[in-house]
Amino acid sequence: MKLTDILPLDKWVSLEREIHQKFGIDTNIFNTDGVRISEFKEWVNRLCPEIKATDKGQSFICAVAHMNLAAMAQNTRQAVIEECDAGLFKLVVPIFVNDEFLGAVGACGMLLDDGEADSFLINKMTEIDEDHIESLAVDLPRMSSDTAQTMRRFIESKISRIVSHYEASEMKRDNQGATGE
Repeated sequence: MKLTDILPLDKWVSLEREIHQKFGIDTNIFNTDGVRISEFKEWVNRLCPEIKATDKGQSFICAVAHMNLAAMAQNTRQAVIEECDAGLFKLVVPIFVNDEFLGAVGACGMLLDDGEADSFLINKMTEIDEDHIESLAVDLPRMSSDTAQTMRRFIESKISRIVSHYEASEMKRDNQGATGE
């Protein structure tokens, strides 16, 4: 089963847009391989596009953070909020239908509370000049822990409704098949 089996791609994109508009954060839906299922991309800062533009940044900062947090979310069946190696926070909300893990909603690109970007580590991993990193990090947006928890609950509620609607439609379809309708 794939994410697009429970909701059409355009509806997933609508959810990505809604989360971005409501919370101002970079949001994407990921499949079980950690690959974005849509082309929707709204950067919320100037640093992340620079990091992702490098192979090492994408591979050793962004992808690693997503895969680690998605694995934690999958194993616990709970949302996870942690910092990536660049120092920005990332939220991953798992998507399950029954016991099958289909993917996750990911949100990132802001500093949490009094967090700060780790320009030294970003430089070591990406070879982007440390002064350039610091200039890009000056205006990184922030989100409070309380707002991050509100966002987590909002996303969990949306996913719960999507999954419940899908399961109800599947049950109805199964019942119609059993009665010969």
